[in-house]
Amino acid sequence: MTLDNRARFSIGLTFVVAFILVSLPGPAWLDQFRPDWVALVLVYWCLATPERVGVGTGWLVGLLLDVLYGSLLGQQAFAKTIIAFLTVKLHLRIRAYPRWQQASTLLLLLFLNQFLVYWLKNMVSTTPLQGAFWSTAIVGMVLWPWIFMILRKVRRGINNKI
Repeated sequence: MTLDNRARFSIGLTFVVAFILVSLPGPAWLDQFRPDWVALVLVYWCLATPERVGVGTGWLVGLLLDVLYGSLLGQQAFAKTIIAFLTVKLHLRIRAYPRWQQASTLLLLLFLNQFLVYWLKNMVSTTPLQGAFWSTAIVGMVLWPWIFMILRKVRRGINNKI
C-alpha cells in the first residue's frame, strides 16, 4: 500500500470511528454532553491536511450524519461544510496558535455548527432552544487537546511507514 493510500485509509478510518462514537447508545442524561465527534475529526484533518480534507469532505460526512440521524437532508451537511470551509481558510493561523487558543477557536467553530443546525431545524419546525444544546461544544473544546494528540499520532504513524 502506498503512502497516499495509507493516508486515505487512515483518514477514512478515523471518520468511521467518529461515526461509531456518534451512534453508540448511552444514558439519556449523557446525550447532552456527547461531543460532535465527526466535527472534531473533520476540524483536525482540515487543519492537518487541508489539501486532502476540506469542504467536499465536510459536505459528505455531514450528509452521512443526516442519513444516520434521520434529520432534514442537508442540515448537518450545510453546517459541516461551513466549518470545514472556515477551518481550511484559517488553517495556517489556527495551527500557529497554542493548544488552548486552538481549543477556543474550536469552541467558536462548534458553536457555529450547533447554531446552524438549530437554525435549519427551526426553519422547518419550531424547536425550543435548551441550554444543554450548547454543552456539546464546550465538551468538544475540553476534549480537543487529547483528540489533537491522538489524531496527530495517527497522522505521524502514516508518514513514518514509508
